[in-house]
Amino acid sequence: MASTVTSEPSKDSSAPPRPGYGNLLRTRGAWTFLLPGFAARQPFAMLTISIVLLVQHTTGSYGVAGAVAAVTGVSMALCAPWTGRLADRYGQRAVLVPGVLAHSLSGLVLTALALGHAPLWALFVAAVPTGASVPQVGPMVRARWGVKLKGSPLMTTAAAFESVTDELTFVLGPLLATALCTTVNPAAGLVTEASLTLIGGLLFAAQRGTQPSVAVKGHARVEHASALSIPGVRVLIVAFLGIGAVFGGMQVSLAAFTESIGEPGLNGVLYGTFAAGNMISGLVCGAVAWKSAPQQRLVVGYVALALAASGLWAAHSVPVLAGLGLLVGMCIAPALITGYTLVEGLVPAGARTEAFTWLTGAVALGQGVAVTAAGQLEDRFWGGAGFLVPLAGTVLALGTVLALRSRLVARPRGRTVARGVGHRLPVTVD
Repeated sequence: MASTVTSEPSKDSSAPPRPGYGNLLRTRGAWTFLLPGFAARQPFAMLTISIVLLVQHTTGSYGVAGAVAAVTGVSMALCAPWTGRLADRYGQRAVLVPGVLAHSLSGLVLTALALGHAPLWALFVAAVPTGASVPQVGPMVRARWGVKLKGSPLMTTAAAFESVTDELTFVLGPLLATALCTTVNPAAGLVTEASLTLIGGLLFAAQRGTQPSVAVKGHARVEHASALSIPGVRVLIVAFLGIGAVFGGMQVSLAAFTESIGEPGLNGVLYGTFAAGNMISGLVCGAVAWKSAPQQRLVVGYVALALAASGLWAAHSVPVLAGLGLLVGMCIAPALITGYTLVEGLVPAGARTEAFTWLTGAVALGQGVAVTAAGQLEDRFWGGAGFLVPLAGTVLALGTVLALRSRLVARPRGRTVARGVGHRLPVTVD
């Protein structure tokens, strides 16, 4: 795959900025949303594993714990795109503030029910609003980059940077949640997740100046088309479902494996190694000026991911599992980064937050289904059977991407997002 690595900014001040993290982070106003954005999405990586560890502690079953976590993931996947669409239409702050309040309250209710040994149906009911109200901070940050870097070659670097940021949360989040649940209290992970969501989300919402603009209502009526109507977005959703299957399958299977060998504290270390691989490859991807088409890179990256995931089920020692986890993580980042980069060409600006939340929701849905499937396999079959879930998810998604890769080619846009638009000025909505 042809590429060049850039390390020095262009000396020609009239030339467009070249890919590189230095140029990206010098973007005016970027730090005002990057720092609170990182704090606000840190809890996302803690949610599933916190639920699994808490419910498994109170019920003794990974299958039940996985099912409750899956309800959270499915409800998030179903509601996240609508959250994104509302943010595109009414502004991010208008959606984010009530969302973080609802999520924090729902998470605390779910914690209280689990500790009180409530019936399973009550846990399922509480899991629905907990997942539905997960703040979509990552897509909101990506949408802000899209405004700042419109038409810039730094967009691919921004996508890589965001992937690295996501993976840093997936390094720290599981480690923090596991440490809290195993050394403080089984409920400490979920309580901390709810608290960090509230504080970080409100800080991010306060950064009004970098919000994407929305159209002021004028004389003409605006009809917004959903990002889901774009064929390429639907293909990317399937690809991200497979990536979610890797995340969910790894979380449950690693937890079950470390418990089976009497070292539950290693769960966070092994999952952190997996996420670190993702972060390392993400850093490399962001420093490369790719010459190959992004849809080609997605196919190559996904083939590598499916191959790497195929060996997990056969690993029976900590060093081997850590090495394979690192390799799988290194194969995820290129697929994630390329998928988010493709959104820039496939989706008009007015629907990008929604498009990003469809992809984030797909990861959550894949993760939720994988958590349930892996939990059932671990309960009913041999130790390590849950690792078959990442393999199955990536292979099925790869087949879809290969069959429909032509849909990932950006085509000239007509009047896709808004029709009948009169004279109106974009303004920032608080």
